[in-house]
Amino acid sequence: MIPVSGPEGLGLLVGWDIRLTRWMNRSLSIRGVQPLFAFVSWLGNGKLWYALMLLLPVLAASGRLISFHLAVVGLVNLLLYKTAKLLSRRPRPCNAYEEIMRGAVPLDEFSLPSGHTMHAVAFTLIASTYLPILFVPLAIFTVLVAMSRVVLGLHYPTDVILGAGIGCLISKTSFLLLAI
Repeated sequence: MIPVSGPEGLGLLVGWDIRLTRWMNRSLSIRGVQPLFAFVSWLGNGKLWYALMLLLPVLAASGRLISFHLAVVGLVNLLLYKTAKLLSRRPRPCNAYEEIMRGAVPLDEFSLPSGHTMHAVAFTLIASTYLPILFVPLAIFTVLVAMSRVVLGLHYPTDVILGAGIGCLISKTSFLLLAI
């Protein structure tokens, strides 16, 4: 276990973050890795989620409610991650380290937290709570989205972990608010 209290612990965490980012990013030199993860990242930038929101009312009795729930959480996530990025102002790995290759065009300047991962986790948890049959395919896609962000040199693992945590918290909070 890495102690993260105090300056030494923080240094260990930052060192781990950069080493893992470099290691994962090196996989871009393997044929087919960049196109695959760029496509996953592109889908995770809303395309899959918008398609799901449009299809759910046609495919499920409660589809309109689920789509509305996803849309509201999506807007909350958008506001949260945009604000967090402006506050953290953490540069993307591909902009901070010369050896880290950029495998896709970033949507904005900063990396903390990963909005792609935040949305993927929140949407997966919400959609699969209503329709458990969606859990496995959406969970696999969510893991690929999270990996893509680091592999493509756009995020550090801690950006992805924080994005996943916020996405989980927002989705769980949304269900608590619906119960009121």
